[in-house]
Amino acid sequence: MTGASRGIGHATVRRFSDAGWRVLTISRQPFDPRCPWKGGAANHIQLDLADIEAIPDALARVREIAGGRLDALINNAAISPKHAGGGGKIRALEMGYRDWLTVFNVNFFAPLALVQGFREELIASRGSVVNMTSIVGSRVHPFASAAYATSKAALAALTRELAADFGRAGVRVNAVSPGEIETAILSAGTEEIVERSIPLRRLGQPREVADLLFFLCSDQAQYMNGSEVHIDGGQRV
Repeated sequence: MTGASRGIGHATVRRFSDAGWRVLTISRQPFDPRCPWKGGAANHIQLDLADIEAIPDALARVREIAGGRLDALINNAAISPKHAGGGGKIRALEMGYRDWLTVFNVNFFAPLALVQGFREELIASRGSVVNMTSIVGSRVHPFASAAYATSKAALAALTRELAADFGRAGVRVNAVSPGEIETAILSAGTEEIVERSIPLRRLGQPREVADLLFFLCSDQAQYMNGSEVHIDGGQRV
């Protein structure tokens, strides 16, 4: 799993670990010994996914640990830059090419590189891939940057393409699209969105997203492929 050091990623690793899964994590942060799961340090790879050229070395290290099969790959890591100071939204006309590329490297090209790199291991286990998209991939959001939003829209399209490519090999590819989840990535003013736009009138919790990810990787979701499952308290309606 990528992006495992905090928020949804942290909750997801704990959910799978508590269920007896061996979880391999990739994060740009070193392993935090306070993380409450066994063997975490030995199964963690520190990698900045913005550095696409470094991914092949990471793939080799994961293969050494995994031993030829990978039951699930969860592409959770993402970045959403904001203006310095006030933390406001960076709009499409305000971001230069290099910054766009950095966002797309982490949010889109890295998931693609990981899926391509682990193709044989996923086929061997008839495994599952879950890409973390977002509600902002289908609508303009007051806080999420334009680059983040378009990268998530691209990832949703990639999910469909991979589901078609992998289906005959028995590998399922789905996406989870969260709305406003209570993590450190939320911007000031989110409470207004909760009151105005979310029928359930509350933020989602990381553990709720983790439960959905676990379901999609389990045998209970054997006939789900190419789906983007929304978990947003009804915000999309």
